[in-house]
Amino acid sequence: MKHFKLIFLLAAAIGLAGCQSKVQYGDATEVETVNENFGSTDLQAITSKMVDSMLTFPPVMVLTANDRPIVFVDKIKNKTSEHIDTESVTDSISNKLLRSGKFRFIDMTKVDSVRKQLDYQNNAGMVDPSTAINFGRQIGAQYMLYGNLSSIVKQDGSTTDVYYKMTMRLMDLETGLIEWSDEKEIRKVRSKSFLGL
Repeated sequence: MKHFKLIFLLAAAIGLAGCQSKVQYGDATEVETVNENFGSTDLQAITSKMVDSMLTFPPVMVLTANDRPIVFVDKIKNKTSEHIDTESVTDSISNKLLRSGKFRFIDMTKVDSVRKQLDYQNNAGMVDPSTAINFGRQIGAQYMLYGNLSSIVKQDGSTTDVYYKMTMRLMDLETGLIEWSDEKEIRKVRSKSFLGL
């Protein structure tokens, strides 16, 4: 009986040890292949492709040769069936473009906050008028950067095929002309084994 209890306790201890989770830091640029859904590797691939394409496109190189055009980034439309944080894609692209030193950006997501602050400075009677920032002094954007992320998902038995396409465009707001456009395609295939893994 003692021998049986000892084996039982040992088996329970091994079982509990096998159930413990462990958290480790990983390389943020390492290829992530947990599943076929949109992930960090896809975000990095799209960001690199779009920024490199835009910065090396001859007409854009002419636009940025002697000037830093002012751009606002419209929210990327998620046309996939997944919940994808497209704001993260937008942030990564605009950060890389800004850090290139070729563009300046207007953050349209903060317009309401700026408007409230300016209203407070000019109308609340609590800010010294000589230090208040006046309305109507902001600089308007010259270009709009926008895009769509779409996907096609196909399944056949144990195989799932996911195709993503990111399309972006740079529009001249004065003329309405598209100055640059490109797309990045990503395909992922997942095959499940007969064990369901």
